[in-house]
Amino acid sequence: MIMLANITIQASICSDLSHSHSSEVIDLSVSKNDPDKGKNDQHKSPVQIPSVSLDDHTLYFFTPCDGCVLNLVDESGVVVYSLVIPEDTAYLELPAELSGEYELQIVRGNYCFWGVIEL
Repeated sequence: MIMLANITIQASICSDLSHSHSSEVIDLSVSKNDPDKGKNDQHKSPVQIPSVSLDDHTLYFFTPCDGCVLNLVDESGVVVYSLVIPEDTAYLELPAELSGEYELQIVRGNYCFWGVIEL
């Protein structure tokens, strides 16, 4: 029973962290890589830009990004960190050894959502 109480407390702490007031919301822009560009454009649904924030090296997801590719790109244009965002991810710890300014990219299909972060 004590172990169950500890798990409940830890889950509560994680839940509180995901709503941290000290995290900085990242303003994301969107680019589209469309191989069919120039072809007859049919009406398409609007694209939802992910809502994310950063607190130190912790990236919080307020909208689902399951299966998207997350890239960190340095000022030289080199991808220094990349992963597929696991299912049901509320937050990710970015590598502590990374510091400085990076372009954060969240790639979903033909769309790349990007913004600048400071680690």
